[in-house]
Amino acid sequence: MADSKVVLITGASSGIGHATALRLAGQGHHVVLGARRTDRLTALAEAIRDTGGSADTHRLDVTDPKNVTTFVDSAVERHSRIDVLINNAGVGPLSRLDSLLTDEWNHTIDVNIRGLLHGIAAALPHFQRHGAGHFVTIASVGAHEVMPTGAVYCATKYAAWAITEGLRLELDPGIRVTTVSPGIVESEIADSITDPDTREAIHAFRESPISADAIAAAVSYAIGQPPDVDVNELVIRPVGQR
Repeated sequence: MADSKVVLITGASSGIGHATALRLAGQGHHVVLGARRTDRLTALAEAIRDTGGSADTHRLDVTDPKNVTTFVDSAVERHSRIDVLINNAGVGPLSRLDSLLTDEWNHTIDVNIRGLLHGIAAALPHFQRHGAGHFVTIASVGAHEVMPTGAVYCATKYAAWAITEGLRLELDPGIRVTTVSPGIVESEIADSITDPDTREAIHAFRESPISADAIAAAVSYAIGQPPDVDVNELVIRPVGQR
C-alpha cells in the first residue's frame, strides 16, 4: 500500500482502540498496539496477522511517562518513523461528587489528561524531526457538555479537547491534529463504575450505543485525507442521543 502509515494506538485492547486497530490494519497500515492487558493485545495482533495485516504489541501504561516514551521510541527504532499517534486510552468511573471517590478522580485525571500529555511529549519530537505527523485524540461529547455523575470525567475530556486544540494552534502546518468526540459507544467504560446507583443509571442510559467501528471509521477518514487537509474535530453520536 503506497500510503501505508505506521500508526500507534494507546488503549488498543478493547473498545474504540481495538476497532480502530482492526480497521486500519485492514486498510494496509501497520499498527503498533499499546495497552496494559497484553493477553488481549496478543490475540488482537494474531487476528490482524491472520488476515494479512501487520501489527506489533507493547505493554503500555499511559500514566508512566517513561513507558510511553519507550512505546514511541521503540516503534521509531523498528520502523524508522511513526506517522500517527492515536491517544485513545481513557477511563470513566462516573460518580456524583458527593460520593467523594477521590482515588477514582485522581486515576481518571492520570489516564485521561496526563496520559494524553505523555503521548504528545513522546511523539512530538519525532514528528518535528520528520516535518510531518498526525495526532488523534479520542475525547468525548463530554468535552462539550456535563451531565450529573460526569463532572470529573467531563472535565478531563474538556481538558483533552483544550490540550489538543492548543497543540493544533501551536504546531507547524505539516503536523496535523484531530479530536474525535464520540457519544455513546459500545465499550467497557461502564464496567469501571463502582458507585452502584450510578452504574445502574448509566447502563440504562447506554441502551442504544453505536459500534466502536463507527469511531474507527472516523479516525480512518481523518488520517486518510491529503497532507494539505487537516480534519480538526469530529463529533459522532447515535441518532437518538441529544
